[in-house]
Amino acid sequence: MCGRTACTLAPDEVSRACSYRNRGGHRRQPGWRDGDADKYRPSYNKSPQSTSPVLLSQRHFDKTAPVDECVLAAMRWGLVPSWFKENDPSKMQYSTNNCRSESILQKKSYKDPLVKGQRCVILADGFYEWRRQEKNRQPFFIYFPQDQGAKSKDQSEPSTSQDNSEENSPNPSQEGESPCEWTGWKLLTMAGLFDCWTPPGGGEPLYTYTVITVNASPNLESIHDRMPAILDGEEEVRRWLDFGEVKSLDALKLLQSKNILTFHPVSSLVNNSRNNSAECLQPVDLNSKKELTPTASGRMMMSWLKSSGPTKRKEEEEKETTTNTQSKSTGPLQQWLQGANKKPRIN
Repeated sequence: MCGRTACTLAPDEVSRACSYRNRGGHRRQPGWRDGDADKYRPSYNKSPQSTSPVLLSQRHFDKTAPVDECVLAAMRWGLVPSWFKENDPSKMQYSTNNCRSESILQKKSYKDPLVKGQRCVILADGFYEWRRQEKNRQPFFIYFPQDQGAKSKDQSEPSTSQDNSEENSPNPSQEGESPCEWTGWKLLTMAGLFDCWTPPGGGEPLYTYTVITVNASPNLESIHDRMPAILDGEEEVRRWLDFGEVKSLDALKLLQSKNILTFHPVSSLVNNSRNNSAECLQPVDLNSKKELTPTASGRMMMSWLKSSGPTKRKEEEEKETTTNTQSKSTGPLQQWLQGANKKPRIN
């Protein structure tokens, strides 16, 4: 299953992190749906009912958009079916946070959006899962293996004029050319379904999603028997989102258990969804039940995460690139992964 995630990138970073190639081979940077960039809030500890960044086809909002154009939207976790009749979605009598791939065609809540092509990709740094033990549960943070050479800074050179700024730094709310591939934190891409519910008495439409789950991969079975359906690589993401070219039954073939994730144990601090700090991601030593002694780069990473959120990080990066236009440094999270040599991870 999947009941908690982390997504710490700022809205513009999310946009750059999920750039893609269209059918013509051009790399594109998806924009945010109008107003949605302001609805999304980065967090170290996202739980159901919170809002997450979701990637989907622009065709769902604009029938004239190119079939391969993608857009980012902020959606609430926990699918509310379009046919739900109550005025308050919290009155739903069952959980729709996760959807089992095996029964997706047997339940109206999921079959309807699937048939309509309402497929989406939920984006996150990673997700948390708990392993049951005799007296308690041990949480783990699970994510894509990261490129050791990854960088979290902008990939384009700092602008020196207004014209260059507009050309090299597309508005996050508008899709545009992406100057080059993102080399920062590799976001986890989880297959999902979404729906749009409008209150019976009228009001603003509510977009919600569910995370599709499959049997756990061999390296995760010791933690839990289920895992999110992971889309591995741009081609799988493209096929899952392209509801015009790829029909529902063919898309379901992408929902396989994949032995491609890595993980490390974390503190029970994450058990409480109100805890939203960098300590939620801090690796712990299961033998001593204490935090691992971080390396110099690990201390740097934790200091950075504790002292600055994505908004402040963006401001600091802009200030740095202004004073040193040639400087590009590896992000603290990537430095931690390099310095720790993956010691905290057990897989």
